[in-house]
Amino acid sequence: MTTDHATPVGRALPRLERLEIELPSWGFADTGTRFGKFLQDAAAITIEDKLDDAAEVHRLTGSCPRVAIHVLWDVPAGGGAELAGLAAARGLRIGSINPNVFQDQCYKHGSVASEDAAVRRRAIAHLLDSVELGRACGSDVLSLWFADGTNYPGQGSVARRKRWFAEALREVHAAMPPSMRMLVEYKPFEPAFYHTDIADWGMAYVLAKAAGARAQVLVDTGHHLPGQNIEHIVAFLADEGMLGGFHFNDRHYADDDLTLGSIDPYRIFRIYLAICEAERALGRDLPVEFMVDQSHNLKPKVEAMVQTVVTAQELFAKALLVDLAELDAARARNDIVAAEECLKRAFATDVRAALAEWRVARGLPADPLAAHRASGYEARAAAARLPRKKAIGGSYA
Repeated sequence: MTTDHATPVGRALPRLERLEIELPSWGFADTGTRFGKFLQDAAAITIEDKLDDAAEVHRLTGSCPRVAIHVLWDVPAGGGAELAGLAAARGLRIGSINPNVFQDQCYKHGSVASEDAAVRRRAIAHLLDSVELGRACGSDVLSLWFADGTNYPGQGSVARRKRWFAEALREVHAAMPPSMRMLVEYKPFEPAFYHTDIADWGMAYVLAKAAGARAQVLVDTGHHLPGQNIEHIVAFLADEGMLGGFHFNDRHYADDDLTLGSIDPYRIFRIYLAICEAERALGRDLPVEFMVDQSHNLKPKVEAMVQTVVTAQELFAKALLVDLAELDAARARNDIVAAEECLKRAFATDVRAALAEWRVARGLPADPLAAHRASGYEARAAAARLPRKKAIGGSYA
């Protein structure tokens, strides 16, 4: 296989060149499950550590110049200006701003949908502060996920909570600078197990529409019930101009936060194909944020991120290989087998050698994961961080 631009893979490379994947700061820190936190010697402690790790992934892949931050976990004393400076010093920029209205004790019964007006006001104030943080650090995306919901019948008025959500999002949208977009995420369950206030893409769509013209829907590939056709949602939202972005991960049962494509790579390929078809109809790249939302409890943090980015590149390249003209011709004559074969043929294509050549031509390592392992980065990070962890009370055997 060659990266000659006369070949199908070669023709896909210019679009792949424009693919940017935002990394999550929280994906580099020690994390766990509700049953405990699992510690890694090289896991990041501070925002500086997280940005160092993100810069390593960008150095290896060339596709990750932005880092998403969580407001309560990542903002230094100097605020947005200092945060932007720390990122710039590492060749990065701050990506989406992620408020946190699910962690403080006052949010036990909800945030913007709490029955307590003072709690609702506190949550909205935090969202407005997050807008200002984004303005200060140059971010143009406010990414919103809410844990609000109820666990028991009768616990809350669904309709009233919906209205409170709409009012809150309108207020926050009105405060955003013209360059900023609001992305509204949804999740069918957890931590609310009777009803979740934003449980699916339709609810997120309605609330984004109520918020304002620069609000769209964020699709997390792990936030769906079994059997959900995610590419259907993606194609529908893209055609409506309401597809704002993705949180990429994978799952087997529910929201597992597994590395992208580790369980069902064909699903991610089909999602990318929906994007390719939408871009053909639009005549340009979709203004969509491709973001990773993974928290690696067992895999080494940087390695897992590199795996994810490389997989995203490979699956996007495969989707770009689908001959859309041939696909449409098969559709026009209702040749279902031929149409499906267009997809299967592209998905079966081994693009790894071509992408290795492409990386080398860009001054990147042909095999980013192998280059990372050979670099000794993880051992150096562990040597620098482990003493700091022990000094602040980390529990290590």
